[in-house]
Amino acid sequence: MVTLQTPWSRRLGLSAPIVNAPMGGVAGGIMAAAVSGAGGLGMIGVGSAGSVALVEREVAHPRRAGLAFGIGLLDWKRTREPALLDAAITASPTLLSISFGDDWSWVGRVRDAGIITATQVFDVDGARRAEKAGVEVLVARGAEGGGHGEPTVGTLPLLEAVLEAVSVPVLAAGGISSSRGLAAVLAAGASGAWIGTAFAACPESLAGEAFRDALLQASETDTVTTSVFDLAHGYEWPSRFPERVLRNDLWERWSGREDALRSDAALRALLAAEMARQDGSVMCTDAGQGVGLLSESHPATEVVEALVAGAAELLGSWAHLGGA
Repeated sequence: MVTLQTPWSRRLGLSAPIVNAPMGGVAGGIMAAAVSGAGGLGMIGVGSAGSVALVEREVAHPRRAGLAFGIGLLDWKRTREPALLDAAITASPTLLSISFGDDWSWVGRVRDAGIITATQVFDVDGARRAEKAGVEVLVARGAEGGGHGEPTVGTLPLLEAVLEAVSVPVLAAGGISSSRGLAAVLAAGASGAWIGTAFAACPESLAGEAFRDALLQASETDTVTTSVFDLAHGYEWPSRFPERVLRNDLWERWSGREDALRSDAALRALLAAEMARQDGSVMCTDAGQGVGLLSESHPATEVVEALVAGAAELLGSWAHLGGA
Protein backbone atom coordinates (compact mmCIF):
# COMPACT_ATOMS: atom_id res chain seq x y z
CA MET A 1 0.00 0.00 0.00
CA VAL A 2 1.32 3.45 -0.97
CA THR A 3 2.06 5.85 1.87
CA LEU A 4 1.62 9.61 1.49
CA GLN A 5 2.37 11.86 4.46
CA THR A 6 2.58 15.51 5.39
CA PRO A 7 4.32 16.69 8.56
CA TRP A 8 0.91 16.95 10.26
CA SER A 9 -0.33 13.51 9.22
CA ARG A 10 3.01 11.99 10.20
CA ARG A 11 2.72 13.44 13.71
CA LEU A 12 -0.69 11.80 14.03
CA GLY A 13 0.68 8.47 12.80
CA LEU A 14 -1.41 8.53 9.63
CA SER A 15 -0.17 6.98 6.41
CA ALA A 16 -2.71 9.00 4.40
CA PRO A 17 -3.35 12.76 4.84
CA ILE A 18 -7.10 12.17 4.58
CA VAL A 19 -9.91 12.89 7.04
CA ASN A 20 -13.46 11.94 6.20
CA ALA A 21 -15.83 14.82 6.86
CA PRO A 22 -18.06 14.17 9.91
CA MET A 23 -21.30 14.17 7.93
CA GLY A 24 -24.35 13.88 10.14
CA GLY A 25 -26.47 10.86 9.24
CA VAL A 26 -23.73 9.56 6.94
CA ALA A 27 -20.39 9.27 8.76
CA GLY A 28 -20.79 6.74 11.54
CA GLY A 29 -18.45 4.45 13.42
CA ILE A 30 -18.21 1.80 10.72
CA MET A 31 -17.03 4.38 8.19
CA ALA A 32 -14.64 5.94 10.71
CA ALA A 33 -13.10 2.54 11.44
CA ALA A 34 -12.67 1.83 7.72
CA VAL A 35 -11.01 5.18 6.99
CA SER A 36 -8.71 4.93 10.01
CA GLY A 37 -7.89 1.33 9.19
CA ALA A 38 -6.79 2.46 5.73
CA GLY A 39 -4.38 5.02 7.19
CA GLY A 40 -6.52 8.16 7.34
CA LEU A 41 -8.44 9.63 10.26
CA GLY A 42 -12.05 8.48 10.41
CA MET A 43 -14.56 10.97 11.78
CA ILE A 44 -17.98 10.37 13.32
CA GLY A 45 -20.56 13.04 12.59
CA VAL A 46 -23.01 14.19 15.25
CA GLY A 47 -25.35 16.15 13.03
CA SER A 48 -28.55 18.13 13.42
CA ALA A 49 -30.40 15.08 14.80
CA GLY A 50 -27.44 13.74 16.78
CA SER A 51 -27.62 12.60 20.39
CA VAL A 52 -25.51 11.32 23.26
CA ALA A 53 -26.78 7.82 22.46
CA LEU A 54 -25.51 8.18 18.89
CA VAL A 55 -22.04 9.20 20.12
CA GLU A 56 -21.84 6.25 22.48
CA ARG A 57 -23.11 3.79 19.88
CA GLU A 58 -20.91 4.90 16.98
CA VAL A 59 -17.59 5.33 18.82
CA ALA A 60 -17.79 1.66 19.81
CA HIS A 61 -16.85 0.60 16.26
CA PRO A 62 -13.37 2.15 15.98
CA ARG A 63 -12.75 1.48 19.68
CA ARG A 64 -13.32 -2.26 19.23
CA ALA A 65 -10.80 -2.23 16.42
CA GLY A 66 -8.27 -0.28 18.47
CA LEU A 67 -8.25 2.55 15.92
CA ALA A 68 -7.91 6.30 16.29
CA PHE A 69 -10.98 8.35 15.36
CA GLY A 70 -12.41 11.84 15.50
CA ILE A 71 -15.79 13.37 16.29
CA GLY A 72 -17.52 16.34 14.68
CA LEU A 73 -20.08 18.46 16.52
CA LEU A 74 -22.21 21.45 15.48
CA ASP A 75 -21.55 24.43 17.73
CA TRP A 76 -25.14 25.69 17.68
CA LYS A 77 -26.39 22.24 18.74
CA ARG A 78 -23.68 21.91 21.40
CA THR A 79 -24.88 25.12 23.07
CA ARG A 80 -28.45 23.75 23.17
CA GLU A 81 -27.39 20.27 24.34
CA PRO A 82 -24.23 20.58 26.50
CA ALA A 83 -24.25 16.84 27.19
CA LEU A 84 -23.06 16.27 23.62
CA LEU A 85 -19.70 17.85 24.42
CA ASP A 86 -19.45 15.83 27.63
CA ALA A 87 -20.07 12.63 25.68
CA ALA A 88 -17.59 13.56 22.97
CA ILE A 89 -14.82 14.29 25.47
CA THR A 90 -15.57 11.09 27.40
CA ALA A 91 -15.16 9.12 24.17
CA SER A 92 -11.49 10.26 24.01
CA PRO A 93 -11.20 10.87 20.27
CA THR A 94 -7.90 11.87 18.72
CA LEU A 95 -9.51 15.00 17.26
CA LEU A 96 -12.70 16.89 18.07
CA SER A 97 -14.06 19.33 15.50
CA ILE A 98 -16.72 21.87 16.51
CA SER A 99 -17.94 24.15 13.73
CA PHE A 100 -20.66 26.62 12.72
CA GLY A 101 -20.47 29.05 15.61
CA ASP A 102 -18.45 31.86 17.17
CA ASP A 103 -18.23 30.64 20.77
CA TRP A 104 -14.74 29.35 21.59
CA SER A 105 -15.35 28.47 25.24
CA TRP A 106 -15.03 24.76 24.43
CA VAL A 107 -11.45 24.98 23.16
CA GLY A 108 -9.60 25.01 26.48
CA ARG A 109 -11.67 22.20 27.93
CA VAL A 110 -11.06 19.95 24.93
CA ARG A 111 -7.35 20.70 24.84
CA ASP A 112 -7.06 20.06 28.58
CA ALA A 113 -8.49 16.60 27.90
CA GLY A 114 -5.60 15.89 25.54
CA ILE A 115 -7.77 16.02 22.42
CA ILE A 116 -6.73 17.91 19.28
CA THR A 117 -9.12 20.77 18.49
CA ALA A 118 -10.35 21.62 14.99
CA THR A 119 -12.94 23.82 13.34
CA GLN A 120 -14.13 24.67 9.85
CA VAL A 121 -13.45 28.21 8.60
CA PHE A 122 -14.90 30.04 5.62
CA ASP A 123 -12.76 33.17 5.33
CA VAL A 124 -9.48 34.61 6.57
CA ASP A 125 -11.02 36.59 9.44
CA GLY A 126 -12.65 33.44 10.79
CA ALA A 127 -9.38 31.54 10.48
CA ARG A 128 -7.52 34.19 12.45
CA ARG A 129 -10.17 34.24 15.18
CA ALA A 130 -10.06 30.46 15.51
CA GLU A 131 -6.26 30.41 15.73
CA LYS A 132 -6.31 33.18 18.33
CA ALA A 133 -8.82 31.15 20.36
CA GLY A 134 -6.36 28.25 20.46
CA VAL A 135 -7.84 25.93 17.84
CA GLU A 136 -5.04 23.64 16.67
CA VAL A 137 -6.26 22.56 13.21
CA LEU A 138 -8.28 24.62 10.75
CA VAL A 139 -10.41 23.20 7.95
CA ALA A 140 -10.61 25.67 5.06
CA ARG A 141 -14.02 24.74 3.71
CA GLY A 142 -14.69 26.18 0.26
CA ALA A 143 -18.01 27.00 -1.33
CA GLU A 144 -17.89 23.82 -3.44
CA GLY A 145 -18.34 21.59 -0.39
CA GLY A 146 -21.41 19.48 0.23
CA GLY A 147 -23.63 19.95 3.26
CA HIS A 148 -23.58 23.09 5.34
CA GLY A 149 -21.16 25.96 5.03
CA GLU A 150 -20.77 29.64 4.26
CA PRO A 151 -20.59 29.56 0.43
CA THR A 152 -18.57 32.71 -0.13
CA VAL A 153 -15.08 31.65 -1.28
CA GLY A 154 -13.95 28.76 -3.46
CA THR A 155 -11.74 26.07 -1.99
CA LEU A 156 -8.45 26.94 -3.67
CA PRO A 157 -8.48 30.73 -3.11
CA LEU A 158 -9.67 30.16 0.46
CA LEU A 159 -6.92 27.63 1.12
CA GLU A 160 -4.28 29.94 -0.31
CA ALA A 161 -5.44 32.88 1.79
CA VAL A 162 -5.77 30.91 5.02
CA LEU A 163 -2.34 29.32 4.61
CA GLU A 164 -0.86 32.81 4.28
CA ALA A 165 -2.73 34.07 7.35
CA VAL A 166 -2.17 31.38 10.02
CA SER A 167 0.61 29.16 11.32
CA VAL A 168 -1.43 26.13 12.45
CA PRO A 169 -2.06 23.11 10.17
CA VAL A 170 -4.78 23.68 7.58
CA LEU A 171 -6.86 20.96 5.94
CA ALA A 172 -8.61 21.65 2.63
CA ALA A 173 -12.30 20.89 2.15
CA GLY A 174 -14.80 21.36 -0.64
CA GLY A 175 -15.04 19.61 -3.99
CA ILE A 176 -12.17 17.17 -3.41
CA SER A 177 -13.38 13.85 -4.79
CA SER A 178 -10.38 12.45 -6.66
CA SER A 179 -6.65 11.90 -6.43
CA ARG A 180 -6.17 14.98 -8.61
CA GLY A 181 -7.97 17.12 -6.04
CA LEU A 182 -5.97 15.61 -3.20
CA ALA A 183 -2.69 16.19 -5.03
CA ALA A 184 -3.66 19.77 -5.85
CA VAL A 185 -4.39 20.83 -2.26
CA LEU A 186 -1.30 19.07 -0.92
CA ALA A 187 0.83 20.79 -3.56
CA ALA A 188 -0.67 24.11 -2.44
CA GLY A 189 0.46 23.45 1.14
CA ALA A 190 -2.53 21.85 2.86
CA SER A 191 -1.71 19.45 5.69
CA GLY A 192 -4.40 17.11 4.46
CA ALA A 193 -7.80 16.86 2.81
CA TRP A 194 -11.19 16.80 4.55
CA ILE A 195 -13.34 14.74 2.16
CA GLY A 196 -17.08 14.21 2.33
CA THR A 197 -18.99 13.34 -0.83
CA ALA A 198 -16.56 10.67 -2.04
CA PHE A 199 -17.06 8.79 1.24
CA ALA A 200 -20.82 9.38 1.36
CA ALA A 201 -21.14 7.04 -1.62
CA CYS A 202 -19.34 4.19 0.18
CA PRO A 203 -21.27 1.15 1.42
CA GLU A 204 -20.17 1.99 5.00
CA SER A 205 -22.27 5.18 4.86
CA LEU A 206 -25.16 5.39 7.31
CA ALA A 207 -27.27 6.79 4.47
CA GLY A 208 -29.37 4.36 2.49
CA GLU A 209 -29.05 2.93 -0.98
CA ALA A 210 -31.26 5.63 -2.52
CA PHE A 211 -28.91 8.31 -1.14
CA ARG A 212 -25.86 6.60 -2.64
CA ASP A 213 -27.60 6.00 -5.97
CA ALA A 214 -28.51 9.70 -6.20
CA LEU A 215 -24.86 10.64 -5.71
CA LEU A 216 -23.64 8.21 -8.35
CA GLN A 217 -26.14 9.47 -10.93
CA ALA A 218 -25.41 13.17 -10.37
CA SER A 219 -23.18 15.56 -12.31
CA GLU A 220 -21.11 18.47 -11.04
CA THR A 221 -23.88 20.90 -12.05
CA ASP A 222 -26.63 19.14 -10.09
CA THR A 223 -26.02 20.79 -6.70
CA VAL A 224 -27.66 23.86 -5.19
CA THR A 225 -27.37 25.72 -1.89
CA THR A 226 -30.60 26.01 0.05
CA SER A 227 -32.26 26.14 3.46
CA VAL A 228 -35.43 24.34 2.31
CA PHE A 229 -34.59 20.97 3.81
CA ASP A 230 -33.44 22.38 7.15
CA LEU A 231 -36.61 24.43 7.46
CA ALA A 232 -38.78 21.43 6.62
CA HIS A 233 -37.02 19.36 9.30
CA GLY A 234 -37.29 22.20 11.82
CA TYR A 235 -33.50 22.30 12.33
CA GLU A 236 -32.19 25.49 13.90
CA TRP A 237 -29.32 26.15 11.52
CA PRO A 238 -28.04 29.75 11.47
CA SER A 239 -29.15 31.38 8.22
CA ARG A 240 -25.60 32.10 7.11
CA PHE A 241 -24.94 28.35 6.71
CA PRO A 242 -27.10 27.03 3.85
CA GLU A 243 -26.77 23.45 2.70
CA ARG A 244 -25.34 22.25 -0.63
CA VAL A 245 -27.54 19.39 -1.82
CA LEU A 246 -28.61 17.64 -5.00
CA ARG A 247 -31.48 19.47 -6.67
CA ASN A 248 -34.69 17.44 -6.78
CA ASP A 249 -38.46 17.78 -7.06
CA LEU A 250 -39.00 18.85 -3.47
CA TRP A 251 -36.40 21.60 -3.79
CA GLU A 252 -37.97 22.78 -7.06
CA ARG A 253 -41.36 23.06 -5.36
CA TRP A 254 -40.20 24.99 -2.30
CA SER A 255 -37.19 27.04 -3.32
CA GLY A 256 -38.25 30.68 -3.01
CA ARG A 257 -41.08 29.77 -0.62
CA GLU A 258 -38.97 29.50 2.53
CA ASP A 259 -41.14 32.00 4.44
CA ALA A 260 -44.10 29.63 4.13
CA LEU A 261 -42.03 26.85 5.69
CA ARG A 262 -40.91 29.09 8.55
CA SER A 263 -44.46 30.05 9.46
CA ASP A 264 -46.38 26.78 9.08
CA ALA A 265 -45.52 23.95 11.50
CA ALA A 266 -48.13 21.60 10.01
CA LEU A 267 -46.63 22.06 6.56
CA ARG A 268 -43.15 21.36 7.91
CA ALA A 269 -44.39 18.12 9.46
CA LEU A 270 -45.87 17.00 6.13
CA LEU A 271 -42.67 17.72 4.26
CA ALA A 272 -40.52 16.01 6.90
CA ALA A 273 -42.64 12.87 6.46
CA GLU A 274 -42.28 13.14 2.70
CA MET A 275 -38.50 13.48 2.94
CA ALA A 276 -38.28 10.38 5.11
CA ARG A 277 -39.15 8.27 2.09
CA GLN A 278 -36.12 6.61 0.51
CA ASP A 279 -36.71 8.46 -2.74
CA GLY A 280 -34.15 10.73 -4.38
CA SER A 281 -36.88 13.01 -5.73
CA VAL A 282 -37.74 14.24 -2.23
CA MET A 283 -34.98 13.23 0.19
CA CYS A 284 -32.21 15.60 1.27
CA THR A 285 -28.96 14.47 -0.38
CA ASP A 286 -25.94 16.51 0.65
CA ALA A 287 -23.33 16.64 -2.10
CA GLY A 288 -20.38 18.78 -3.10
CA GLN A 289 -19.53 19.86 -6.63
CA GLY A 290 -17.08 16.98 -6.95
CA VAL A 291 -20.04 14.57 -7.06
CA GLY A 292 -19.80 14.22 -10.83
CA LEU A 293 -16.53 12.34 -10.44
CA LEU A 294 -18.30 9.47 -8.67
CA SER A 295 -19.54 6.60 -10.82
CA GLU A 296 -19.40 3.54 -8.54
CA SER A 297 -19.68 2.78 -4.84
CA HIS A 298 -16.42 1.46 -3.40
CA PRO A 299 -15.52 0.50 0.18
CA ALA A 300 -13.95 3.35 2.15
CA THR A 301 -10.65 1.47 2.38
CA GLU A 302 -10.44 1.33 -1.41
CA VAL A 303 -11.32 5.01 -1.68
CA VAL A 304 -8.47 5.99 0.64
CA GLU A 305 -6.01 3.72 -1.17
CA ALA A 306 -6.99 5.02 -4.62
CA LEU A 307 -6.80 8.65 -3.52
CA VAL A 308 -3.36 8.17 -2.01
CA ALA A 309 -1.91 6.13 -4.87
CA GLY A 310 -3.13 8.54 -7.52
CA ALA A 311 -2.02 11.64 -5.64
CA ALA A 312 1.42 10.18 -4.92
CA GLU A 313 1.89 9.40 -8.60
CA LEU A 314 0.87 12.91 -9.64
CA LEU A 315 3.02 14.62 -7.04
CA GLY A 316 5.96 12.46 -8.07
CA SER A 317 5.55 13.36 -11.73
CA TRP A 318 5.23 17.07 -10.96
CA ALA A 319 8.50 16.95 -9.00
CA HIS A 320 10.34 16.52 -12.32
CA LEU A 321 8.90 19.72 -13.79
CA GLY A 322 11.47 21.84 -11.97
CA GLY A 323 14.31 20.29 -13.93
CA ALA A 324 17.84 19.84 -12.73
